[in-house]
Amino acid sequence: MPRKSFSIAAFVFLAVSIISAQSSRHFTFHYAFTVNNVPEGQKIRVWFPAAHSDDFQDVKITSAKGDLPLKRTKESRFGNEIYYAESSKSKSGDLHFEVDYDVVRRERLTLGINRPRLQNASLTKKEQQQDLAPDKLVPITGLPAELAAKVTAGKPSTLDKARAIYDYVFDNMRYDKTGTGWGHGDVLYACDAKKGNCTDFHSLFIAMARSQRIPSRFEIGFPLPADKHSAEIAGYHCWAEFFDPQHGWVPVDISEAWKNPVRKDYFFGAHDTQRIQFTMGRDLKLNPPQSGDPLNYFVYPYVEVGDKAYPNISHEFSFADSPAVQASTLAH
Repeated sequence: MPRKSFSIAAFVFLAVSIISAQSSRHFTFHYAFTVNNVPEGQKIRVWFPAAHSDDFQDVKITSAKGDLPLKRTKESRFGNEIYYAESSKSKSGDLHFEVDYDVVRRERLTLGINRPRLQNASLTKKEQQQDLAPDKLVPITGLPAELAAKVTAGKPSTLDKARAIYDYVFDNMRYDKTGTGWGHGDVLYACDAKKGNCTDFHSLFIAMARSQRIPSRFEIGFPLPADKHSAEIAGYHCWAEFFDPQHGWVPVDISEAWKNPVRKDYFFGAHDTQRIQFTMGRDLKLNPPQSGDPLNYFVYPYVEVGDKAYPNISHEFSFADSPAVQASTLAH
């Protein structure tokens, strides 16, 4: 009996030590946009994602306002939280919306020395189906499946197969946002062009992993520059994770690894604190449902005027480290 109690205490101590050793970043995030030149007298509907707390970020909403009343909803497939606004008869002009967040983002570490292993972690049948299924631009047959079968041949475990796929994407893609076609997470484009942004990198990883019966999922939010205390944020960042029965959900960030190759091993099994997550998944039907097609991914606002997508939207995203973080950095 004392031996068993000691083992439990030791495990708890190890877990607490690991959590304490992980870094965190405390910051505010400003999410704002304007729907420009709204035509008068038409139905208008506005959806935009809401960041929320999870195991790796604590999120507090300090302010949320818009030129139309805001409602909170949630889509059913992934549980993404949404702000929604509507008007049956719009006024001409611009509509402005903004939300301010206070966020603590924690480093996420799942692999490596002293990482606790799980015993037979599992997913529900619904999760299995959802995280193994193809998306519109993420096929799990054909070329990505052929590539995955080749690079994972002889690999005995889920973790070994996932690492082989990670290495393939890292070695064969380049981060390049020139030309057209990039940024949609189109796996066949990625296979052909062998270049793109984070969306293309991680869509290829997910397609190859799912073809090997490794549940995988897509996550998206915004990057935070590591070398600045405040800045405008030009655009989104996305990443992925896969499921391993002995480690649970394992994070990967191949595009960040590509930009910083000395951290290649780190980004297989870890996410740093330089990010905020907003949503998960592809081919999203919003709540209430949009009239248009499912969204490829959901990080920017989506607007419909007269039941048609309205793209005339300008964005304004920014962050600032908390004063305590800035003072701590200056002290060092």
